[in-house]
Amino acid sequence: MAAGHLAKVFFTLIFDQVHCTSYRGRDNGFGNNYVWAGSLESGLQLASNHRKPLMVIIHKSWCHACKNLKPKFANSSEIQMLSKHFVMVNLVDEEEPTSSIFAPDGTYIPRILFISPKGLVDTEIYNEQGSSQHKYFYSQPEQIARSMKKVLEKYHFETV
Repeated sequence: MAAGHLAKVFFTLIFDQVHCTSYRGRDNGFGNNYVWAGSLESGLQLASNHRKPLMVIIHKSWCHACKNLKPKFANSSEIQMLSKHFVMVNLVDEEEPTSSIFAPDGTYIPRILFISPKGLVDTEIYNEQGSSQHKYFYSQPEQIARSMKKVLEKYHFETV
């Protein structure tokens, strides 16, 4: 029985590793130090399977504010550390979802949303230091890290 259990654990580990690598996405300039899901759909599935919150960055390749945020995000050791507790997705250009659920207060960019492990956009997590008209706009890594910490507290995740 122990050998059968060990084989099952081994198969599960191999399957999970292969399964996860098939979801790998591009960093689109936000940093190859992160593990990016390949699409919103795969990110939602991974978040559900692994019971992790999802962080979604919606941006455009031509956007000046997006271009300014990319190196700050990519080089933030704090965001990198916190990202291990999230499924990370960045959606560029035509990958932006068309549902109004992903634009709770407008379609400006860049926009960072947090989605619960159950797949619901959490409109209570936003940039409290930002504009009241553009609540999901972030320009500094410290702002993003603050919201990431709030998500982890809200859903009772340990960061250690």
